[in-house]
Amino acid sequence: MSITVTTEPGDGFRHRIDIDGRHSFHTDLLEALGGADSAPSPHDYFDAALGACKALTLKLYAQRKNIPLTGVNIEVKRDNSEEPTGKYSLRVKLTLLGNLTEAQRHDLDRVADHCPVHKLMTSAVIDIETYLAEA
Repeated sequence: MSITVTTEPGDGFRHRIDIDGRHSFHTDLLEALGGADSAPSPHDYFDAALGACKALTLKLYAQRKNIPLTGVNIEVKRDNSEEPTGKYSLRVKLTLLGNLTEAQRHDLDRVADHCPVHKLMTSAVIDIETYLAEA
């Protein structure tokens, strides 16, 4: 997979993100940080990735287990007040839709914490190498 991030024309902070030539979207900074707030910030995408992964994981699991889950609503709230000291907190509210038994609800709640992005955020060792390319 290849992701490219390119500065948009102009003096602002808006950037275009392309993923494998199949998907594109934008990112920007909040006005308080000098941006135009014209698109989600990188932090927004990070947090949204967790919510999206949980929702997709639950729908896939329910489909495979024939659980009558008709929808998932997820709200992710961030507390980044301690980020400078290395703590970043996300609180996820999970609403399951459908005619579900308590056992199914409990099972789905358990599965939500096993989505791949949750695992990456909480237990993976991530190596990042940044290097300069010729312009």
